[in-house]
Amino acid sequence: MKRIFIFILMILSFVSLYAQSRSEPGEHLTVKIAVMGLGDELYFWWGHIALIIEDSQRDTSRFYDYGLFSFESEHFFTNFALGRLLYSCGVSDTSRSISPYVRENRDITIYTLDLDPAARERVRNFAEENVKPENRNYFYHHFKDNCATRIRDIFDVATDGQFKAQYGEAPGRFTLRQHIRRSMWFSPVIDWFLNFLMGQDIDQPITVWQEMFLPSEIGNNIQEFQYNDAAGKSRKFFTLKEIVNKSIGRYEVLDEPRPLWPATLIVGLIIAAFFIICIRIQQKKPVLGRIILGISQSFLGFFFGIAGTLLYFMTFFTDHDYTYHNANILFISPLLLAAIPLGIIVARNKNPAPTRFSGILLKALWTYMTLGCILSMLIKLSPAFYQQNQPTQALVLPFALVLSFIPAWGNRIINSIKKR
Repeated sequence: MKRIFIFILMILSFVSLYAQSRSEPGEHLTVKIAVMGLGDELYFWWGHIALIIEDSQRDTSRFYDYGLFSFESEHFFTNFALGRLLYSCGVSDTSRSISPYVRENRDITIYTLDLDPAARERVRNFAEENVKPENRNYFYHHFKDNCATRIRDIFDVATDGQFKAQYGEAPGRFTLRQHIRRSMWFSPVIDWFLNFLMGQDIDQPITVWQEMFLPSEIGNNIQEFQYNDAAGKSRKFFTLKEIVNKSIGRYEVLDEPRPLWPATLIVGLIIAAFFIICIRIQQKKPVLGRIILGISQSFLGFFFGIAGTLLYFMTFFTDHDYTYHNANILFISPLLLAAIPLGIIVARNKNPAPTRFSGILLKALWTYMTLGCILSMLIKLSPAFYQQNQPTQALVLPFALVLSFIPAWGNRIINSIKKR
């Protein structure tokens, strides 16, 4: 009886091996993608995406992640500053890789793709080639080459170019700037600062293909995509959508970006009102008014001077090409750092001559800022120079205008020093 049982097992094994040998390559594979929502860290505010390939023959599920980097890597922060950040692709067990996103309270949606066996095998081979040591590293680009665009390109491989053929020329909903702002609305300061650094190139119309630098846009588009397989049969690209985890208490990504300039205009008007009050104080109490005006202008020089230095550095000395062609350099530059010592001289110097001269230079700086800001508005009349930098203009123009028209600087400074 025992021999018969062993014989039957042997026959079944041979049958199974024969069936596997006769099965089409890729038939035992299932291809999925995992789309993760916003995380806590700034670099996770735009979500994440990964490719999942399950192999029923080997009972494995592999998680291909194209967004790997390490703060411990050599010269990481220098390379990041220069726009030469090295990312890599890695593969790991799916369950082990998904667990951290659940613990971090992030949305996780998994889409199962409807691909014929040959396409599944092609995707698996392509992904395995990517994770080889000689192929896994690449230079990251926020919009052109990231974890999402690499998955997008794999879909094009899987559909023999049909994915890009449908979306490569289709007009997108928003510009690149508008898309990134949809995820930053809950942090107005960071929203303003990142938009300040980015130039006019990200304000151009883009295609749906380009919009898929965001993982969420890939998730949205594959739900409506259809293609023809190798047999000419029309197929829906995905068959199943699974909500693995739903975040609790996180900010949602906006359907449309909200305008930021009204809020920054209010801040700019408040700063302008403060300086108008300081001028009134100087008329009644020259010494106190001069000290407040000097110190506050030093503070403005510190903030906008550092911002201008960073802007010039990123525009002229790095590979961050999305910061190029930035009209903000017309009115915010490293020159504003000069307001720091000039403001201190105005606030505390007892010698009328250098104090008067410093006051005149300060007025010249704010006049430069005012005229540059107005120029940056006028050049928008030409589509070639259009940039959505209204939040920066709205913040700067009110107080720069007030400070550029401070009356009779020299006489008031001399009078305040004499009274002191």
